[in-house]
Amino acid sequence: MNRQPVHTVYGGAHLFKPEISSALGEKALASMRAYGPDAETFAESIGLGRSDDLITAVYDRAVAKLEREPVEDYRIDFEDGYGVRSNSEEDGHAVSTARAVAAAVKLSKFPPFLGIRIKPLTELSKPRAVRTIQLFLDTLAPDGIPANFVVTLPKVTSPEQIAELVLLLEPFPTVRIELMIETPESIIDASGRFAIPKLLEAAERRCRGLHFGAYDYTASLDITAAHQSLTHPACDFARHAMQVASAGRGVTLSDGATNILPIAKDRDTLRRALRLHFEHIQRSLTHGFYQGWDLHPAQLPVRYAAVYAFFLQGFDAAAARLRNFVEQSAQATRVGDVFDDAATGRGLLNFFQRGINCGAFTEQELAAAGLPTPQPA
Repeated sequence: MNRQPVHTVYGGAHLFKPEISSALGEKALASMRAYGPDAETFAESIGLGRSDDLITAVYDRAVAKLEREPVEDYRIDFEDGYGVRSNSEEDGHAVSTARAVAAAVKLSKFPPFLGIRIKPLTELSKPRAVRTIQLFLDTLAPDGIPANFVVTLPKVTSPEQIAELVLLLEPFPTVRIELMIETPESIIDASGRFAIPKLLEAAERRCRGLHFGAYDYTASLDITAAHQSLTHPACDFARHAMQVASAGRGVTLSDGATNILPIAKDRDTLRRALRLHFEHIQRSLTHGFYQGWDLHPAQLPVRYAAVYAFFLQGFDAAAARLRNFVEQSAQATRVGDVFDDAATGRGLLNFFQRGINCGAFTEQELAAAGLPTPQPA
């Protein structure tokens, strides 16, 4: 299994600087020190359980992650986070952000995944989107396009839009595509069939991931703002459709964002926002969505804490099951009242590979537990 980032951090193109990742990490640590200066206070603030060993491990690893690699995936946004600006201003930002990326690659905390989100390829905004992507990539290409670079296409409604993007990217063969699934047409098309297989076919193997946009999706279904949430049943339907329609097609899935930000000065309001983000992330992980969006540096400590808690809480039980499975030469096995066959054996290996990739635990900890090191696909 290749590495998948645990999040994507979005920021308007007008805000991007080469040192953006380090700056976000410093702000994230500052916010963490303010509401959770020690492991116990931090755990209480975000709603983590009372196990001393768990909260200490989660706290220490979240701090270490923010110091070492605060942002795993960053998206330079020319869409909602950027807004409508004059053509000359967006032209300038398309060029300046490309130059900033070329400079940022040399910095130690440069995100391992990076990309830009353009405006939709609808009739109204397509000329602007096309010009932005051409200016950006033409400026960046002489310095070398970073590894794991993507172009994110929002508000997808038809395969034809994706085919146009593929054509635009022909001169840049290493650039991948991410599709925003945030319209009803990107779930079920006019014929009543799942739309995603056709969208992926139009991407001609360039598509790396599908990202769910909960708020655009629920708004398009006429769900009022007060009830737009990642936990709305309409969003559960869309995510499950994404899973079923993309299974076995080599793309990753990302959930959306928690739009209640932990920035309030009132302590109770702040904790509600922190706990809501923690609950949303844990719920996404339980549903098989291992990536999500973060919109503010104060959300980063919660992101890593929620991910690490998920994997660390499952470590002992999964380790016992995997050891037994390996010892029985990958035959169907039973640990207590849990029966495991080949499919769950693969699932256990994936669990540990994801845990290593995100920093929840190390290969040395797997070895100490008597487990093999999962090998990336």
